Order: sequence, then C-alpha cells, then structure tokens
Amino acid sequence: MDKKSAKERIEHLKKVINHHRYLYHVLNRQEISDAALDSLKKELFDLENQFPDLITSDSPTQRVGGKPLKEFQKVWHETPMISFNDAFSEEDMKAWIERLENYLGKSLTDADITLTDADRREKIQPKSVFSLRKSALYYCELKIDGLAIELVYENGVLAQGSTRGDGLVGEDVTQNLRTIEAIPLKLLEPKEVEKNLKAFGLKPNTYNLKPHRLVVRGEVFITKKEFAAINKEQIKKGLKPYANPRNIAAGSIRQLDPKITTSRHLDSFQYDIVSQIGQKFHEEEHLVLKAFGFKTNPNNKLVKSIKEVFDFRNYWEKHRERLDYEVDGIVVIVNDNKVFDAGGVIGKAPRAAIAYKFSPREAETIVEDIVVQVGRTGALTPVAVMRPVNVGGVTITHATLHNADEIARLGLKIGDTVIVSRAGDVIPQVTKVLKELRTGKEREFRMPARCPFDGSRVVREGAIYRCSSKTCGARHREFLYHFVSRGAFNIEGLGPKIIDKFLDEGLISDAADIFTLEKGDIAALPRFGEKSALNIVSEVEIRKKIPLNRFIFSLGILHVGEETAQLLARQAIAKIKNEKLKIKDILKTIQKMSAEELQEIPDVGPKVAQSIYDWFREPRNVKLVERLEKAGIMIENQKSKIKNQKLSGKTFVLTGSLESMPREVAKEKIRESGGDVSESVSKETDYVVVGSEPGSKYEKAKKLGIKTISEEEFIKLIK
Repeated sequence: MDKKSAKERIEHLKKVINHHRYLYHVLNRQEISDAALDSLKKELFDLENQFPDLITSDSPTQRVGGKPLKEFQKVWHETPMISFNDAFSEEDMKAWIERLENYLGKSLTDADITLTDADRREKIQPKSVFSLRKSALYYCELKIDGLAIELVYENGVLAQGSTRGDGLVGEDVTQNLRTIEAIPLKLLEPKEVEKNLKAFGLKPNTYNLKPHRLVVRGEVFITKKEFAAINKEQIKKGLKPYANPRNIAAGSIRQLDPKITTSRHLDSFQYDIVSQIGQKFHEEEHLVLKAFGFKTNPNNKLVKSIKEVFDFRNYWEKHRERLDYEVDGIVVIVNDNKVFDAGGVIGKAPRAAIAYKFSPREAETIVEDIVVQVGRTGALTPVAVMRPVNVGGVTITHATLHNADEIARLGLKIGDTVIVSRAGDVIPQVTKVLKELRTGKEREFRMPARCPFDGSRVVREGAIYRCSSKTCGARHREFLYHFVSRGAFNIEGLGPKIIDKFLDEGLISDAADIFTLEKGDIAALPRFGEKSALNIVSEVEIRKKIPLNRFIFSLGILHVGEETAQLLARQAIAKIKNEKLKIKDILKTIQKMSAEELQEIPDVGPKVAQSIYDWFREPRNVKLVERLEKAGIMIENQKSKIKNQKLSGKTFVLTGSLESMPREVAKEKIRESGGDVSESVSKETDYVVVGSEPGSKYEKAKKLGIKTISEEEFIKLIK
C-alpha cells in the first residue's frame, strides 16, 4: 500500500474506531464485538507502524504512549476548580436553600432570571418573594468517589489534562488521561454533534459546534470490579490491599509512567463545561457534552422540587450497591446557570450547589485494645484498636476515642462489640457499644498515670491528659511531623513514615538535622534509591528560606497557632532595626520581651504569653533555634511587605464572606498597612469587617459596641 492510500485508510479507521468508542462509552451500545474492534485497532497500529509520520496525537493507538515523566508540570486553571460544602440532612438542605434565597434576593429581581429551563418557562411565585423552593429546577448528580480532572481541547483535539490540585493550580497529567478509553482524544465533527443535539431535543444553531478551545471538567474513577481485581493481585503478591478505590484512581493518575495508568483500566464521566459555547442550563451541559463525544453519567437527573431532590438522594442511598462504582452522596445544583453564577462563591464552595451526603455507613466490630498516642503538645489521646472491618469501601482498624470523657460516655470496655461509622464517609468513629453482647471478659480502661513513651508523670488539664515531660520521645516525633508540614516548612515528600525511618536509623535527632542530610545518607537506607534521596535533599534545600511567621509556627510552641505566629512575627520585625532579618536577632528580640509585653499583642492572653515567654527561655529550645540557623535556615525579609503605617495600632476582625477578595488576601492588605488581624472580638478590637452571612463575631461586636464596617468601607480604608 502506498502512502496516499495508507493515509486514506488510516483516516477511515480512526473515524470508525471513534464511532464505536462513542457508541460503547457514551451511548452504552455495541454494534460490533470487542474482538472485531480490536482487529480494527490492530490494522490501524500496523499501518501507523509502517508510516510513522502519519501518526497524529488524536489517533486511538496513542492512548498508551509517551515515556515515563521525570515530574508533573504545574497547570493554572482558567477558573478555580472549587469544591462543595456538605449537607447531611433534609434540615441542612432546607437551610442551604434559605441562605441562597436570602443572598439572591438581595442581588436579583424576578425579572433578572428564569429559574426553569427554556421549554417550561415557569416563573417565580409569589412575585413579591424570591423563592427557590417551589419553582426552581435542580440538577442532581451522583457524587462519585474519584478524582476531579480538567480537560482542554484545542481545535477539537485533547491538548491538556490536569488534576484539581489546590483548586487554582493542578498537575499536567495529559499522558495518563490519554490512556482512559472513556475520554475522547478528539471531539466529534460538527455534523455529528449537530445530529446528536437534534436527537437530544436541542437546537444546534444555539451552540458553537466547533469551538477553538473547549474546557470541560469531570471525574476519573475505578470500578468496584477493577478495584477487587487489583486487590486480589496485591494479596497474591503478598502486598497489603488498597483501602479504597479513590486512592487507586488518584495514585494511578499521578503515576509518572503512563503504562501503569493503562494497567489500572480507569473510567471517567464529564459533568461541566467551563467554556461558554451557548449553554444556559446545567442539564443542557450534560447533553451537549454527550453530543460532543464525552461520557456522562446516565443516572444523573433533573428534578422539579426539593422533595424530588430528597427522593433522588434516598433512592441512591438505598440502591448504591447496584452501581459499579463507589458514591458517597449526591451533588445538587441549581439548574439555571444565571442563578448559579449570581450565587457566586463563599469560601471555596459555590453558593448554588451543595453535596448532600449519604448517612454514615456503619458496621459492627470488636475493640481488641485501647492504646494511647502522645501528640506534639504532649496531649494523650486514646485510640481504639479494632478487628479489621470494611466501612464504606475502606478497611478500618483504628478509631480515635478523643478523650477519657468520651470513653465514659460510651461506656466502652476493651473487648466490647461496637458500631463503627464514618461521619461523612471520612472519619472513623465508634458510635455505640453493644453491651448486650458482653461475655464478662471485657476489661475496664483507665488513662495512664505515666506517659507510655517516657514514663513521665501525666497531668490533667480539663478533659485533656498531658505528658509533663518536655523531652518526651513521642512528643518529639509528633513535633517533627508538625515541623515539616504545610503551614510550617512545608517540605513535600517528607511525611511521617520517612521521618520515622530517619529517626529509627539515627539519621536525625532534631529538626536541624533535616537540613544537614546528604544524598548518600538517605540512599543507603532500605527502599531508598539515588533518585528518591536526591528528591528529598533538593526539596529540603529549597525550603531553607522561610517567612518569619511560618518559622515561629514550625517551632510547635504550645497555644501558638498560625495567626498568633503571624502577630508575634509582626511584633518582632517591628523591633528589629537591621534590614536583613537574622535568626539570632529574632531570638534575642523575643527573649527580651516580658510576659506583660507579649500580652500587648492582639489575641495574646496571659496563658499564651506565658507559653511564648517560657519557650524562648528553655535552653534546649534556644539551642534548637541556634542549630537551625547554623544549618542554613534564613528568614525572608518581610519588612518590605509593610507598604505604609496608616492602619498602625488598629486591630481588625473579619466575619462572613468577602466578595472582592479571599479572606487571606484581606488579612495581608491589613498587615501591609501596618494593622493587625485577630480571630476573636474583644474590647481591643477596632473594626469588625462584615461580609455576607456573618457569624457570631458580628453579634459580639454589636454587644461590645465595636465599630462594624462593610466590605465597601473596608476597601476604601485599605486603599
């Protein structure tokens, strides 16, 4: 076959294969057998092998392609990939609607929007009250336990696929997403899209059928059948089975080698169109996605009332075992996109959508033991060690019992049969003791009088039991976990298991040792290689420069959280005259501050002030700070970030959601103008900035006579 004929044949084969992919994955139909489809793919593969310059990125043969990556590149999302707030009851759902009605009622009139789809043309009733309860349509989607993704198509071809990440920035996992059969490498031709839209009852001339750039979002997941098969293989290899399908899906998408992703047989549904191509309703988006060639969930449904939302949720809670994938609830979205957009975002979630979770799944098991863990601050926490039990697709062996009071409330003994559940399908907890199943062999549990790790005396502070020793090994280990965590030094790849290994092998004795590790020290350890050792050392090196507030927070001072660390940092910086911040100067500055002087810092009371005062006078703590400086830790110069002093001496409290900026940005604006931010309202507060849906801080401010200002007034103040 000559090249011209081969090109024509290849184009025909690609078209036929894509047609059958669409039938199978989108329409759930099959016109030819799997074997016949495989033979078509084989012919295409052979032709492309013969004429490699005819291979295109949208070819079905390119799903398994690409060499293993060294790392994933970062991707900025066009618009934030936000998550949903949760509801767990009908009362929660009604409260959500009431909040949304109140918010929309202030910003929209009946004439601004139509809450129903174009065909029904139903109007809001009554006219005098903005109401979503009777006339609004809601689109209900099954909430799949998977991994959110974003797909970008340029000129109809898949150009980029990424993970949610932190909502603003994700990871480029295009190579791996290309391996998933349910994700089209190329959109259907405009004529096919037009035909499909007509079949779905939509008017093709309403939409842009050939967008230059199309951004869609969806979910990648693994079926229960594939999950079971993978775990069966794990057990056969003598490895520990995976706890839940989502972990495998997420881990598979983040494999640097796409061949591993291919072997996992992932699936995917798309549920959102980010690009504007003419859609007005969310239900419409699902049909348009389907028309373009995307796989959508056939179980999703448009409903006419909140009662139908409840019916939909209750039906799938009862019948979710019929599904071939794990779900933990439903997502409820106001169908009208204009209403959805008008609702805006509160925190990190849209106002006009919510995740309505299923009731906590429960299972019965036996508490075989109760052990005590020692936290970073020396707090002792009892933990139930249970006979392994599968709850909501996750194998559970441990559940926190919080404190001795909770054990007394439950009436729990070692050896008891208990009901364990996962609140919101996430946190394992013991909810009930089945005392009628006791045999008489059960044993009482009492909190220890001595620390189980170093034998020091245990003291009780209210409901909390705490180790009295400041050198407790368990506290030290927990401190190191905190030290490298997000909000502190944020050393990625240096999690608890690796910290444990470094401690057990004697590589580190304190936090400063982390910054003196060499590649060879780590590579010599079992299960570590040159590459992983280099990754850790490189990551540690780039984290040596840190803002002062995060440095203070990393020290694990009792009662000092992120906000207090920020305030203490500001106070210290103001007292240091040197332009370049040095750890030794910071240490001396804070050491010179009396407990009374520390109390002058907003939000710092006598207890917190004494804790800070004592910490910076403890010889072992001073030595640690000095060792950190010697190890190369440098403080970022934050003086330049204070642009002016017009808010100097003023303390602000923020309550409610701000429309013009995230709360963290607002806090930074205050600090840049020399002001302070507090988390609680007191007589020392100068201003309370009131956003939408303010909380109890607003009421307290009115009670104390503290001045409250609107978001608009706040913006004028910081300009």
